[in-house]
Amino acid sequence: MDPIEPDAHLLALKVMRLMRPTLVELGPVVSCEHKDLVQRFSSKPHSDVFSGIIAETLSAGQVLLLPQSFGNIYLGETFSSYICVHNCSPQPVECINVKTDLQSNSTRINLSLQKNNKSAIILAPGETIDDVIRYEVKEIGTHILVCEVNYTSPAGYAQSLRKFFKFQVLKPLDVKTKFYNAEIEEIYLEAQIQNVTTSPFCLEKVELDSSEEFTVIPLNTLPNGESVFNTKNMLQPNNSCQFLYCIKPKVQKATDIHALRQLSNVGKLDIVWRSNLGEKGRLQTSQLQRLPYECKDLRFEVINALNTVKIGTIFTFNCRVTNTSEHTMKLHVRLVTKLSPECQYTGCADFKLDELNTGENAEFPLSVSPSKLGLIKIADLLLVDTENNEHYSIEKVVEVFVVDSDYNKDHKTFQNRLIRYAKPTDIIIQSPVQLQVV
Repeated sequence: MDPIEPDAHLLALKVMRLMRPTLVELGPVVSCEHKDLVQRFSSKPHSDVFSGIIAETLSAGQVLLLPQSFGNIYLGETFSSYICVHNCSPQPVECINVKTDLQSNSTRINLSLQKNNKSAIILAPGETIDDVIRYEVKEIGTHILVCEVNYTSPAGYAQSLRKFFKFQVLKPLDVKTKFYNAEIEEIYLEAQIQNVTTSPFCLEKVELDSSEEFTVIPLNTLPNGESVFNTKNMLQPNNSCQFLYCIKPKVQKATDIHALRQLSNVGKLDIVWRSNLGEKGRLQTSQLQRLPYECKDLRFEVINALNTVKIGTIFTFNCRVTNTSEHTMKLHVRLVTKLSPECQYTGCADFKLDELNTGENAEFPLSVSPSKLGLIKIADLLLVDTENNEHYSIEKVVEVFVVDSDYNKDHKTFQNRLIRYAKPTDIIIQSPVQLQVV
């Protein structure tokens, strides 16, 4: 039996990170015979792992390279490591305890192999214990894997063996959002996702999980159901793509003007991607918030109108006005045609509506007769609140395409509501989004 040095450990600790290989470029290889002059005068040995005799059998292109170090990992990916403890002594070792911690800038996570096994481990000569630990990294920055093995020597002394492995957790995505308040019931969200890694990846899923007060309609597919992107949604490094969503409040919330103004949390983006070799990552943004919509006192909308009419015929469309203020309204509706050669239509309106309390609405028709061909705009509708002496001007009521009287195509009605506000305000927000692990 060989003697054991006093300072030598009886156990050997091996730690290896489990990760997919990487693709590396392999350029064309020029080889020569040993008797050639080039070979004789070459004093430096081959340092490239793909050079020499092996390289002659490989064609130019990309080959798989096994990881040479702990390397980096991206937020949202799963860190996996293989830990092995081997008894390299000729004597059994008792009371073995393996402890593994993952330490970040703010937390320390226990990933010990013996979480559920409290009994002491005994290793006979040549025996090994091993296990694989996995943890989904949830924080950006420097991480340290601390592996510690405690055991008792044959002489009864407590021994300890420690190793440290440092690696960086980087941000894989850059997400920016834009909000567009088209009307009080609808919000349009544009999400821009950029690949900030050094290799391409495939976006497997990008969904907006709405909050309890809203419903989401994705606008990223064609009418036939196909995606507007290619089938793989592949993003090269530093490239980006945009996703569009329509967000609407639920019916019970849409009818409550006061509650609707207070809603700000619209939901979270859930993003899943895979690297070029299938490594999966998943992140979720923080709660996306829109600025409270500053609704005006009155809302005007066209709820039913033709999109094409013949010149000289009566064009009638239905309107709805809603009191979104804090007080009661008595509205006087006036539509006056300007008597000038540039006027595109004739017709007028002058009538009063019934009293409207907060949140109530009233519907009424308006009629005009187009006098010019082409796309015309019905404008300059004046709504006067006689109760509070307030004037609301609708500069653009509706647009309609006027054709010649010989036009035989059937008229079509569109049901999409056209909403106008007195002095409408569009709110656009563009801001980076904080990412977090689900």
